[in-house]
Amino acid sequence: MVKKSYAKVNIFLKIVGTKENYHLLASRFARVKNLFDIIEFQKGDFNSFTLEGNFGCTTEKNTIYKAYKQLIKISNDVEKYFTMHKVTVIKNIPEFAGLGGGSSNAATFMLMVNEVCNLRLSKDTLAKIGATIGADIPFFIYEYDSANVSGIGEIVKPFEEETLDITTITPPIQCNTGAIFKRYREQFYKNISSSEIDKLFSTKSIDIYHNLSIDQANDLYLPAISVNNQLVRENLNINNQALFSGSGSSFFNINQRG
Repeated sequence: MVKKSYAKVNIFLKIVGTKENYHLLASRFARVKNLFDIIEFQKGDFNSFTLEGNFGCTTEKNTIYKAYKQLIKISNDVEKYFTMHKVTVIKNIPEFAGLGGGSSNAATFMLMVNEVCNLRLSKDTLAKIGATIGADIPFFIYEYDSANVSGIGEIVKPFEEETLDITTITPPIQCNTGAIFKRYREQFYKNISSSEIDKLFSTKSIDIYHNLSIDQANDLYLPAISVNNQLVRENLNINNQALFSGSGSSFFNINQRG
């Protein structure tokens, strides 16, 4: 079994509050159709869960492995299946870059296991399980091209618009998400009204792309360049229309069709 695991960008990202150790977000997520990893289940004989791919972490810390540990609690068939199959991932999505690669991998793996092991779990159930692993996973479970995402990432509502042609640019800079959120709280926090959020949630992505500046669209851009001034868009020779995804380090453009 083979399935594509797509990247995402945040068309806009606003911080609307905190809940315990989490930040509450209002964001538009969009799938990047031309950037994806490939996940495959390959037959074999294995003593334990086997995951192969060029990852920047150990298997135990990998989101796919964490998803596996949750799914074996649901059915013994999952553990049995992975004594006869291994998971291989061809990585194309840059890691630690604000593109959701790890979350996408976990969600895609869960969808694949749900099918091959006949778990018959609804996407709502899978999303609830996924939210315990990573905040972005529910978006990828639902497989929407565009969605308004809120809470800590667990509230996902499809947004109807034409499929976006997105190009990403990822400089060779790793962003420390924790440090960027901390800097945001300390120096850049600002309130945003519910009416402003409602307006963003109802505005097409292409209009946000053309009408908002990079810091208006993403609350984390100024904190990110405050933590790491290498991320200044102009210094990277990135065009001045490009927006910033997540806590970085990726930028993106939306290309006009036709």
